Amino acid sequence: MEIVTKIAPIVLALIMLGLGLGLSVKDFTRILRNPKDFFVGFFSQLVILPIVALGVALILNLPTALAIGLMIIAAAPGGVTSNVLTKFANGDVALSISLTAVTSLISIVSVPFIVITSANFFGETISKEISMFGIAMKMALVVTIPVIIGMIIRAFAENFISSKINIINKLTGWLFVIVFIAIWIEEKDNIFNYLAQAGLAVLILNIVMMILAYFLAKKFVTGIPQQKCIALECGLQNGTLAVFVATLIFDDIVYMIPTGAYALLMYITGFIFIYILRKSN
Repeated sequence: MEIVTKIAPIVLALIMLGLGLGLSVKDFTRILRNPKDFFVGFFSQLVILPIVALGVALILNLPTALAIGLMIIAAAPGGVTSNVLTKFANGDVALSISLTAVTSLISIVSVPFIVITSANFFGETISKEISMFGIAMKMALVVTIPVIIGMIIRAFAENFISSKINIINKLTGWLFVIVFIAIWIEEKDNIFNYLAQAGLAVLILNIVMMILAYFLAKKFVTGIPQQKCIALECGLQNGTLAVFVATLIFDDIVYMIPTGAYALLMYITGFIFIYILRKSN
C-alpha cells in the first residue's frame, strides 16, 4: 500500500487545487438565490447517500471491512467528474459546481464523522491515536487549503484561468485515473477477488442512489436540469478523497476496495444514466 499512501495525498491536493481554480465567490452566493435546489442536492448527498449505503451493507451482510469501505465512498463528496458529466447531460452545471464546492469543504468534518461512526457501528476498533479532529486537520491540508489557494489564484488571473479551465479539468481527471492504476499495480494479485466481493454492493448503491435522488429532485426542485444534476452529483463521488481517508484511518487495502470498485463502475452507470435521460427527453 506504500505507493497509494504516498501518491493519494499529493494527487488529491492537486485535484482540489484544480477544483478551486474553477470556483469563484458567486458559486457560493448563487446558493442564496435558489436555496431549495441546493438543499435537496445537499441533503441527498450528505444524509440519504450514507443511509442507503448502510442499508446495502446490512442487507448484503458485507464483511466488516467492505461495509466500512462502502461507507467511506458514500461519505465522500462529489468530484469534478460530476460537474463534467452534468454538463454532458445538459444538467444545471452551476448547481453541480456549488454542490461539489460546499460538500468538499464540509467533508473535512462530515467524512470523519460518518466513517468513524460507521466503524463503531460495525464493531471495528480504530486506533486511539486516530481522532476525528486529527483526521479533519489532515484532510484540511489536502482538501480545504488547496481549494482556497485555487480560488485566490483564479481571483488574480480570472481571464487566463477561465480560458484554461477545460484543460485543468482534463488534467484532474487523469490524476484521478493515476491513483487507481497505482492501486491495481500494487494489489494486482488480490484485486479481482476484492472486486468480486464488493462489486455487487457498489453497483446497487450507485444505481439505487441515482434513481432515488432523481425522483426526490423531481418532486422538490425547479426543473429537469436540476434533477439531472442532483442525480449525477449523488452517483459520482470523489474516489481519490475516499482512498486518502481509507489510508489515513486503516492499514489494510481491503477498506479501499469498494472505493476502487465504485470508481470503475460510476463512469459506466453515469453514461448509461445520461443516455437513458436523453432518450426519455
